[in-house]
This record gives sequence, C-alpha cells and structure tokens, in this order.
Amino acid sequence: MKLYDVSMPIEESMVVYKNNPNKRPQLTITRDFDQGARETRLSLDMHTGTHVDAPLHFVPEGKTIDQIPLDRLLRSCRVLDLTSVRGGIEVQDLQPWGIKGGEFIILKTRNSLQTRREFDPEFVYVTGEAAEYLVNVGIDGVGIDALGIERSQPDHRTHRLLLSHGILIIEGLQLAEVPPGEYMMSALPLAVPGAEAAPARVVLWTD
Repeated sequence: MKLYDVSMPIEESMVVYKNNPNKRPQLTITRDFDQGARETRLSLDMHTGTHVDAPLHFVPEGKTIDQIPLDRLLRSCRVLDLTSVRGGIEVQDLQPWGIKGGEFIILKTRNSLQTRREFDPEFVYVTGEAAEYLVNVGIDGVGIDALGIERSQPDHRTHRLLLSHGILIIEGLQLAEVPPGEYMMSALPLAVPGAEAAPARVVLWTD
C-alpha cells in the first residue's frame, strides 16, 4: 500500500489565508511535567489548514459538518494534474479529464509546487464558470491544494454554486508528492455539531 498524508500540519507558523492573524492557530501549554503531565490547548479557526466545507458555509439552513455522511468522505477519488494552469481553472481545463457524475475530484495545481512559507495571493483557484460545469456534471465533491477554492470573487460564486448543490469542498491539501490517478481517500472532519466546516486529516492511498 502506498499512503499519502496530504494534510497541513497545525502549527503557529503555518500559512493561513490572506495572512489573516485571526486564522493563525494558537497552541498553549496549560499543564507541564512539573504538574505531572503535559496538556495543550489549541485555538483554531475552522477554515485554517486542511478542512472540509459543509453547505452551511454559504447556504442558510444548509447541512452542517456533522450532518455529512462519512461515506462521502471515505471513498474513492481521482487526482487531476492541473499544474500547467495559471490563475483560474476554467471549463476547458477540466473537460479533457472526462469527469463523471458522482466522482470526488482532487485538483493538483501549481499551488502544490509552492515552496515559500507564506501566503500567495496569486494562488490557482476554481472560477465560477468551472464550478457551474462541475455542478452540471454532478460531481460529489472537490478538493484543491489552496486555502480557498476561489480568489477575490465578490459574490463568492464558486462556493455558492458548489455548496448549494450539496457538493463538498476540501481546501488546504498538500499534493506535491501525489501523482495524478485513482486513490482511496479518508477525509474525516472533526465532529462539531452545528459548524459550517471543520479541520480534517486527509489521507490518500493505493493498493
């Protein structure tokens, strides 16, 4: 079995969306060995690092993260190599892959080739037109190697289109070492009742 951990480590120095300090995790040692054992408190935005967006993120009365059936995130997926794309992923970038209804697709872009330990405002994202195409195809979910699936879209069209049609979104994947192809995926979010998103440890594997 070949196993790929494609999750971002949670640390105070990690890259966060738009360098927003409110999204930076805080780790505090609340008890140490002079008191018999070590305990740490974690303060973490639900959209920091690798996480799953549920419909409630943009859809009023949409499903919360704890209402998502786990078999939708413990399943087969397909990694697509879009590392040649600059800027926004368009319909013509997706069409050659023959995406089918019910698939969970993972978009590997040049974001995965980024070696700088800082936020890149020019990250590759999914355009509204491409999101509409994926809705029409009928995919079950989409993951991307960016901290956001869209970039500076005032109406948040990509998020709204996908989530309003029940399409799950995984953001913050690390895919540099993952070749394109078919995989099994475990992307189980923390069970936080009522939340619109939650951090997840995402693993891909092949037999």
